[in-house]
Amino acid sequence: MGSATTRNSHGAIHCLTIVGQVEGHMVLNQNTKTTKYEHVMPLLASLEESEDIDGLLLLLNTVGGDVEAGLGIAELISGMQKPTVSLVLGGSHSIGVPLAVSAKVSFAVPSASMTIHPVRMNGTMIAAPQTYNYFDRLQERIVKFVCKNSHISEKKFLELMLKTGEMAADVGSVLYGEEAVSLGLIDRVGGLSEALECLYGQIDEKKEHPAE
Repeated sequence: MGSATTRNSHGAIHCLTIVGQVEGHMVLNQNTKTTKYEHVMPLLASLEESEDIDGLLLLLNTVGGDVEAGLGIAELISGMQKPTVSLVLGGSHSIGVPLAVSAKVSFAVPSASMTIHPVRMNGTMIAAPQTYNYFDRLQERIVKFVCKNSHISEKKFLELMLKTGEMAADVGSVLYGEEAVSLGLIDRVGGLSEALECLYGQIDEKKEHPAE
């Protein structure tokens, strides 16, 4: 996880980078690049409360990880009142999709890939029969969260999640930047300058209408 704050005439922007796997309750191998949820969650809470921070820019390049931890981070971001913008760079695998849509406005570079597949043990297939209900409910939470925070329908998102033949020996779909936007999953195609311009616009709007 990378984290830095910059300030200009628009205000103070905190840039938070979420890369690799989201590490939750299980500690991953030291050779695995991870973003630890126990570091991100208190940081988000402090950013929301800080009078010195005006907006949050999320840079995302994930390969999955702990689904519950990732969803918890996404839910925290979506509940922030401060201006937020996400930018998908490279990959947004499994739990990276909820993280991408958690911001008030989401961007993806044209080459960004978003992998959508069913919830499973090592990311986001069902293991023992007794765990089926848990994973089924977790998948339902993810679908509802993504659809609530984007413009894609539950029917279409589930169709992409359960699609066969596109991913070798697996079910699911891979979307790239412009396709993700055309389906309503991501708001806009763009890079860093476009994401920052959008965030500055949110900050200026909030300053003009602080009570809204």
